[in-house]
Amino acid sequence: MILKGILPSNILYEDEKTLAFLDNNPSSPGHTLIIPKEHRIRLEELSKEEANSLFDTLHKLSKPIREAMEADALSIAINDGPESGQEIPHLHIHVIPRKKNDGKGVSQVLKRINQTNFNEFKKTADLIKEKII
Repeated sequence: MILKGILPSNILYEDEKTLAFLDNNPSSPGHTLIIPKEHRIRLEELSKEEANSLFDTLHKLSKPIREAMEADALSIAINDGPESGQEIPHLHIHVIPRKKNDGKGVSQVLKRINQTNFNEFKKTADLIKEKII
């Protein structure tokens, strides 16, 4: 909707393959979304060129966002598909300016599973490695 100009947005950056704009429902001032212009839902759907462009834009904007918001750091997140909490079915990178002690760390949002056995970690690693091409 933003790409088509249907919804209002504050565009920060645009190039041939990506668009970056302020989140209309921010977690903190300066909360930015970076999206590929081609409709993609999952990271794996991006071509290498699209992925490079997306992360080039992230690289280009990270420091300016942090400095402009006088932030101490940034949280950078991707919800990869609707089941992960992706509210809009279009791949996007969240760039969230952070202040020291703001209480919004990723560790406060993620629930930890009780997996402490090294052999279980190895099994998990092996399952993932089998899928890597």
